[in-house]
Amino acid sequence: MRELGVGLIGTGYMGKCHALAWNNVASVFGDVPRPRLVTLAEVNADLAARRAAELGFASSTGEWRDLLANPDIDVISITTPNAFHPEMAIAALQAGKHVWCEKPMAPTLADAIAMRDAARASGKAAVMGYNYIQNPMIRHIRRLIDEGAIGSVNHVRVEMDEDFMADPSAFFYWKSEAASSYGALDDFAVHPLSLLFCLFGHVESVVTDMVKPYAERPLKEGGMRAVENHDVASILLRLGSGLSAVLMANRSAWGRKGRIALQIFGSAGSILFDQERMNEFQLYQATGRPEDQGFRTILAAPHHAPYGRFIPAPGHGLGFNDLKIIECRELMEVIDGRPGHVIGFEDGLRIERAVHAMAQSFRDRRWVEVDGNG
Repeated sequence: MRELGVGLIGTGYMGKCHALAWNNVASVFGDVPRPRLVTLAEVNADLAARRAAELGFASSTGEWRDLLANPDIDVISITTPNAFHPEMAIAALQAGKHVWCEKPMAPTLADAIAMRDAARASGKAAVMGYNYIQNPMIRHIRRLIDEGAIGSVNHVRVEMDEDFMADPSAFFYWKSEAASSYGALDDFAVHPLSLLFCLFGHVESVVTDMVKPYAERPLKEGGMRAVENHDVASILLRLGSGLSAVLMANRSAWGRKGRIALQIFGSAGSILFDQERMNEFQLYQATGRPEDQGFRTILAAPHHAPYGRFIPAPGHGLGFNDLKIIECRELMEVIDGRPGHVIGFEDGLRIERAVHAMAQSFRDRRWVEVDGNG
């Protein structure tokens, strides 16, 4: 595996996560060359210079297009607001760069298709930032399902809840704009969709309901502005295997901080997982005497790869940023021409198609088939 030169666009929440991953991937895994952090781009030169010094980049710029012509940059991390993803990703791919783009792909389906097409034409790695699929617990759940540990799966429920938009007095910001698309669906539901995809395959059909807990929000400069998308969504789904599923997403759920609650029901048991307790899951197996049956807790440990790359002792726990480091390592595999446990632009587009089908279902008040043409 050759050394990679890295460019980063955006240094907000996820931008810092990407920077930490690039900084730490070689130290954690020990089997990849240390990436060179070449250039960081931000909205202005002063902010870019400060962030570059903090995050370890050799240079900085207030113009993201400067990264495109730099021959020292092999891969670009895109961590800007959703509306900027298409232009930046397409330009980077056309410039011959690999791309690591945060979710969702784009506010419009046409832009997402254009991103996928640019990835196909470029031949470069183009990967989405779906880090929850990297959790060693999720990987182990997949193995248990494949091994028949809970029999044949017959129903799945997944909920994603946070409370960062629960306060009705919180100021209006870009996540409530129509330009950021469907709110709870593509800002939020794409994460549980990524888990469903990795565990059970893509979505075939959906029926959706959505609500706005608050019709308007205050502006910092005074006055109010109408909320342009929905903070709560409830969806019934049929997956490609014929499996029935329920997905619920709520950005206004007081008390929930990072909840992705996954319940998997089978003919011989059940599995329960919650991202707020991301280093464990509960397994119920309907074996032995009924009076001895019950859920047991499986704690993350070194035998749940790649947990052992971080910590040699069981039960100590990984964190959110550790999942990003794992994702970075998988991306490096793809860049080097090997299979990686990632969601590329091809499957990312299928997740986007599911989201847009959900939105259409809400508008039309009916079941909608998800376009499976990729």
